[in-house]
Amino acid sequence: MYQFTLFIHVMTAAFIILLVLIQKGKGATMGAAFGSGASQTVFGSRGSGSLLFRVTMSCITIFFITSIGLNYIATQAYKGSGGLQPVRVPLSAPVVPRSMQKAPLVPAAPVTAPVSSQSAPLTDKIPVKK
Repeated sequence: MYQFTLFIHVMTAAFIILLVLIQKGKGATMGAAFGSGASQTVFGSRGSGSLLFRVTMSCITIFFITSIGLNYIATQAYKGSGGLQPVRVPLSAPVVPRSMQKAPLVPAAPVTAPVSSQSAPLTDKIPVKK
């Protein structure tokens, strides 16, 4: 039932998009720009928009009904599965994330820098703890 309702929902949404793109705006013709209220006189003063408007409203109604139906089906499936279940974690050994573990102490390699004859030795500038 869910797949069928979802199929109708998606097809209706695509059809609504197509219907909206097909319709013309109220002032879409050149005569309407110069004050002519009945520029679509072939189909009457209202034009052919009333049929497209009715079809669009029908599709929108179907879209909302399927939206509510999909929500109801999903809610019933969620209630039937028991909802959210608490996760039980065994407490046999504490788990420490890797980022919190201490890194092994490795002696740092001595820093050697070239010393020019004009500058003072590097050890004079940096205090060394002994």
